[in-house]
Amino acid sequence: MSQWVLLRGLMREQRHWGGFPAQLAAALPEAAIVTPDLPGNGERHALRSATRVAQMVEFCRSDLRARGVKPPYSLLALSLGGMAAVEWCHRYPDEVERCVLINTSMRPYSRFHQRLRWRNYPAIVNLMLRGGVERQERLILRLTSRGGDDAAREELLQRWLAYQREFPVTRANALRQLWSAARFRAPATRPAVPLLILAGAGDQLVDHGCSLRLAQAWDAPLMVHPSAGHDLPLDDGPWVAASIAKWLATEKGA
Repeated sequence: MSQWVLLRGLMREQRHWGGFPAQLAAALPEAAIVTPDLPGNGERHALRSATRVAQMVEFCRSDLRARGVKPPYSLLALSLGGMAAVEWCHRYPDEVERCVLINTSMRPYSRFHQRLRWRNYPAIVNLMLRGGVERQERLILRLTSRGGDDAAREELLQRWLAYQREFPVTRANALRQLWSAARFRAPATRPAVPLLILAGAGDQLVDHGCSLRLAQAWDAPLMVHPSAGHDLPLDDGPWVAASIAKWLATEKGA
């Protein structure tokens, strides 16, 4: 049985995976799925967020050991979580069986204006100046998802607001997470594990070309969803799960 560890991104927690863990479990019936929260998010919201991606890795390793979840791990990681996954592969390759990166970006393969699309700067600056939980979650939903009708998106927004009210991410922790992402630089060498890169062509937060360049630099297989946004598992979880199952079948047949 493979241990799949799912890592979320900036200011997100395990509940933001929604129905995806169940969809992945259906596609990979032999998999055990774990969804830890990074420090400062979700059940760990009272902790101080890390200012270095390497610290996130150490936290997750300790958290998994405390749960009795032992390596090797299959890492599936979105956005900032992807940086943690790459660092994990670099530091502890013997602990990682394989890695799936979703809509991630990192230096030196992408520039800042590609990692965070420049047209979003005014909205993000306005949010930082004015604040407000509902304004924050509405902006995140607008920037990360392309799926659902108006009613479904409003229902999703209300769930996200409930998560934030129960386990609030402080502004200080959000800034620490942003700082850790901004300063992260990928190792000079490709992760020494089987690697799959997934991207959504409709990503409005990060230029999906970041994933294309990463796949090219690391000679890794790439699958691109034609319309999904940054939160690809939210917009089309079944496609993500099926893509991973297809890749694993190819990997076994190699």
